[in-house]
Amino acid sequence: MTLASDQKDDRGVPPTACRMLELRDKVIGEWADRVRQVLRQTESMQFPIRVNTLPVFYDHIVQAIILGYPVALRADGSSLAAEHGAERARMTNYDHQALISEYQIFRWAVLYVLDREGVTLSVAELLTINTAIDDGMREAVNAFTQAHAASRKHHAAALTHDLRGLLAATAIALDIVTVGGDPDDMRFLAQKARASVRRVDDMVQDLLGILTSGRGGQLALDTSNFDIQEVIAEVISDVSATLHANIRATGIAVVGWWDRSALQRAVENLVGNAIKYGKPDADIIIQSQEYHERLDLSVHNEGEPIPREEWECIFQTYHRARSAKRSHKRGAGVGLSYVRAVAESHGGSVTLESTVERGTTFFIDVPVDCRRYHGKPTLL
Repeated sequence: MTLASDQKDDRGVPPTACRMLELRDKVIGEWADRVRQVLRQTESMQFPIRVNTLPVFYDHIVQAIILGYPVALRADGSSLAAEHGAERARMTNYDHQALISEYQIFRWAVLYVLDREGVTLSVAELLTINTAIDDGMREAVNAFTQAHAASRKHHAAALTHDLRGLLAATAIALDIVTVGGDPDDMRFLAQKARASVRRVDDMVQDLLGILTSGRGGQLALDTSNFDIQEVIAEVISDVSATLHANIRATGIAVVGWWDRSALQRAVENLVGNAIKYGKPDADIIIQSQEYHERLDLSVHNEGEPIPREEWECIFQTYHRARSAKRSHKRGAGVGLSYVRAVAESHGGSVTLESTVERGTTFFIDVPVDCRRYHGKPTLL
């Protein structure tokens, strides 16, 4: 690659810009190959996710050369680099060093392909390319850091929400024990309180891990092989020990590989919502089924339906349905967002049905063996 004086064709477009557009696919190809070789985080990453917004970022650099200024990305208000950094935080296990390496490899790919193809650059064009990449790198890293901080805050809020629920249940059990009564009942409640305290300790450890994690609080699953009906039975036993609720289990035994603690907390959140917002004294039904190597786990309650326009937003952190707000019942708006995070971390999803006639049902749909899907992108 040689340096040349500025030239333009009869349209006012520098020949370099035209050649760069022609060579875009080759540049992206070289970059993708080198990134896959250098960054272990991309080994199992699908090509569209690996490439992300970089082809459009490349076009913006070409546009900067055409317009003749080296800070086009900042001047035209583009958020491409910031979005790239935020998506790397949400959808990969990158750290900031991997993100910086991406941009360094991108710079190498641009200059390597241009040199190999005999494209000459003026000093101004070389300055434009380097300035645009440096600006993009800085904006991507800033967005990456902010996304990680937001994700850590999200998971810390979800854990705090569940901690309060466990502590409240423990306090109720201990209050009953202090009053006295049947010794067998008192022993059962004491055992439940002790188990809740152990779970609180586990969750505090999770919270500390999230706050010190460099991965933005992504759910790290501890998978084991178990029957989901065992988890359902534990949830029913724990809730029934401290709260008045009619909960029953239906369906079949489904044995699979999941994170037992995470699924238990997800079901507890759904049952807690059903008790809080469902029709008093109506049955809450937890059902498990297996279809095509997938677990279909649902929690159903009768009561006021959730409006269709709120079906998506209730899964967002800190958002509560209007009916929940009207009820004046306490809630932080993080329980359902945690349920979604659990489902998506297991390679599945959470869905909702809610009508006047059929009541409200939340469905957790995940593979029976989640080990091959753990680490896929989530909406967190």
